[in-house]
Amino acid sequence: MSATNARKAFTLIELIAVLVVLAILSGVALPKYFDYTDRARSSAVQGTLGGVRTAMVNFYADSSISGTAAYPTLVQLTTNGTVMLEQIPINPYNGLSNVTAAASGDASSRTVAGTAGWRYYVDNSATPPVAVFYCNASDDTQVADGAGGFETANDL
Repeated sequence: MSATNARKAFTLIELIAVLVVLAILSGVALPKYFDYTDRARSSAVQGTLGGVRTAMVNFYADSSISGTAAYPTLVQLTTNGTVMLEQIPINPYNGLSNVTAAASGDASSRTVAGTAGWRYYVDNSATPPVAVFYCNASDDTQVADGAGGFETANDL
């Protein structure tokens, strides 16, 4: 064999070694990737809940200063510029951003129902007024529940 006829391909052993290395790397990387996406969803839900609930409390405080303390109605909550400056973000678990009304029993048990991103219950006739805003998804999150498990999205 002359110097100009140098080998131009990989051997079978070299290809198998590369595949083994790639398999090991993917076995380590994929679980980490799924963990990151789960934590990102949990963080997005917590951020949205915190922002909306803070806006609701601000609305309540403003209404108590100007007259009778009341939480926003569903229409007020979903109208841009009344309670929230922008539309309520999508729920990362189901991809929906709409808000539907929840009944009292559904709100206390955080029942997931229908095709909505978020659920809202308000009773301004109660003493004191009551409002519950929660995620309409029962997927497990990466938020610890204190008992060694994880919360569901609707329990955040």
